[in-house]
Amino acid sequence: MSSNLVLYFKLRLHQHNTTASKNSSNWSGTCYITPLIGAFLADAYLGRYWTIACFSMIYVFGMALLTLSASVPAMKPTCEAKDGCHPTEAQRGIKPCVSSYGADQFDDADEGEKKRKSSFFNWFYFSINIGALIAASVLVYVQDNVGFGLGFGIPAVAMAIAVVSFFSGTRLYRNQKPGGSPITRLCQVVVASVRKYRIKVPADKSLLYETADAESAIKGSRKLDHTKDLSFFDKAAVEMQSDNINELCTVTQVEELKAIARLLPVWATGIIFSTVYNQVGHTSFYVPTASLSIFATLSVILWVPIYDRIIVPQARKFTGHKNGLTQLQRMGIGLVISIFSMLAAGILEVLRLNMVRRHDYYKYEVVPMSIFWQVPQYFIIGCAEVFTFIGQLEFFYEQAPDAMRSFCSAFALTTVALGSYLSSLLVTIVTKISTRGGKLGWIPDNLNYGHLYFFFWLLAVLSGLNLGAFLLVARWYTYKRAVGTLR
Repeated sequence: MSSNLVLYFKLRLHQHNTTASKNSSNWSGTCYITPLIGAFLADAYLGRYWTIACFSMIYVFGMALLTLSASVPAMKPTCEAKDGCHPTEAQRGIKPCVSSYGADQFDDADEGEKKRKSSFFNWFYFSINIGALIAASVLVYVQDNVGFGLGFGIPAVAMAIAVVSFFSGTRLYRNQKPGGSPITRLCQVVVASVRKYRIKVPADKSLLYETADAESAIKGSRKLDHTKDLSFFDKAAVEMQSDNINELCTVTQVEELKAIARLLPVWATGIIFSTVYNQVGHTSFYVPTASLSIFATLSVILWVPIYDRIIVPQARKFTGHKNGLTQLQRMGIGLVISIFSMLAAGILEVLRLNMVRRHDYYKYEVVPMSIFWQVPQYFIIGCAEVFTFIGQLEFFYEQAPDAMRSFCSAFALTTVALGSYLSSLLVTIVTKISTRGGKLGWIPDNLNYGHLYFFFWLLAVLSGLNLGAFLLVARWYTYKRAVGTLR
């Protein structure tokens, strides 16, 4: 659906370059925030199975409406001029999240299955990119040569087939019990800690309150060992005679909050990476963006098996870690690689503008320069994607409390959303500042008169600063320690 969205905005809704880019970013950002709703329902009340089932059907309905909006005359937006199109209220969609449910099918008590679970995230992402490859080739061809109606209709049918496929495996699935509202539990810890702020935490941590049962008091969650950091919240587990039911929390409940608090700085460092990745869809306004992003997809398809079958076994020999690299190490390598993608994009734009100046191509929107010169930057960002995005998927699933895995997996996706919004914001700020005094700015409609490379340099600098912040966060991070197994 998103593979050719910028051109859909330009050719069908007649929007300017910057407007089309911002609208695509905003739409993508919204798609990656909505999983928080489904994730909350999954962890708290419905369970992951029924949440995926319900929202997948909503997804099919949304795709069907989009198809109708691009093909049925009565539902097509009316356009008067540039930026003068009025989409109907029916033209909306939603994106579900399923990776955590797939990982649930592996038993943490079985070492062999735990090792295969790490591999699952690689191949899950690989399958997503196989779909993206079809979208960026077959669907883009259909959209460009037949029409957007059929181009959006094909993925709508594919999504319907996917829902049927999902239901066909119902009897085989392992389902984790919903644990009640995680937000309520977290708020209880915060409130209890604040009310007991004068209380001193005992030196013997075994005196902190925890249930005597082998299982956690939180349904569907293992007990968590006490950790030393963020000790202020331990006050919530200190027993007092005056405690009421809402003022005494278990150690596991306190550790849930600590786990979320520790994830936040790591989550924040993913926003800049997502901003860089977002440029994959917006580095060219002259050809179908999907025609170029296909190289990033091919890069992912190439690097996943290399990482899973070659890098992991070799790294395991040196590190002794079952996954070869820790999730934080994997994500850090991806952040380093992403810097080079923006440097490559900036250098290529400088070379392109030099060609424009030498041959006086200013009046031509299309410069006679092969688009294959852009392949290196797409190949690099695809490699970075394999390290950072897949590492992020696994990290947020593994480090989340058992009863909050859907929410934390969806929370990880919000870095993509905020990266899209930040990209849109940066374009707005850069355009406003660079067009002062009647100048054309960095990103005019005819990029031959612009300075797009400045934008890439800016992102490279921001990525470098972000890498420094990530290294500090990774050094500080304490991994969670779960006790027992899930039934």
